[in-house]
Amino acid sequence: MKLILGDCLEEMKKMSDKSVDLVVTSPPYDNLRDYGNDWVFNFEETAKQLYRLCKDGGIVVWVVGDATINGSETGTSFKQALYFKEIGFNLHDTMIWQKPGFSAVGALSVRYAPVFEYMFILSKGKVKSFNPIKDRLNKVSGTITGTIMLPDGSRKRMSNEGKKRRRYGQRFNVWNITQVNKNDIHPAQFPEQLAHDHIISWSNEGDTVLDPFMGSGTTGVACKNLNREFIGIEINEEYYKIAENRINQTMGSLF
Repeated sequence: MKLILGDCLEEMKKMSDKSVDLVVTSPPYDNLRDYGNDWVFNFEETAKQLYRLCKDGGIVVWVVGDATINGSETGTSFKQALYFKEIGFNLHDTMIWQKPGFSAVGALSVRYAPVFEYMFILSKGKVKSFNPIKDRLNKVSGTITGTIMLPDGSRKRMSNEGKKRRRYGQRFNVWNITQVNKNDIHPAQFPEQLAHDHIISWSNEGDTVLDPFMGSGTTGVACKNLNREFIGIEINEEYYKIAENRINQTMGSLF
């Protein structure tokens, strides 16, 4: 367990190559929130450092959205995903965090309410760890039947035809998770369930998880509960202290 107060870019440069199994983070995208300092987010250099730090087969979970400026979404999320690909990451999956209600800034008189954020799953080569969550209730019971379509348009019988359907199937890539209600801890705190589910999906016990934008420490709390090593970096001293206290309260005295 290591918490660092400082500029994530400078602190990551001090870390060893291929020292991280998983990154779970939400960067301060599009200046949608005021974090109380005049620090400037250097995305491209941050992305390069994440690629260097990730082990082969490691994953970066990049939770991000877009601001709307002068009537247009910025597209920052797409630009970032494409840049990650340019520097060597695979865009392994484009997942969606669906929120049950409207929380973003926007004008509902001219558009539908935005209720999701992207969760880009970026892999450094072939994914080494995937532990799928199987909590999706199957609406159909009985035995499996049907066919699948082949690239040439023909169809073949399903390989698992005749087997009994399980009550719960593997989760899809759209996750409906309730956001954290607005509080005084952090202006954009994401839910512990989101961090928890990604950590168990893409890592194993004893793996090292990094959050370079630690904020109030949600990823760290989830890591301690799941027996993962955690490295958190935060430039804002107030948020750093909040994260430190939250993690201490979760696991007792750690420092």
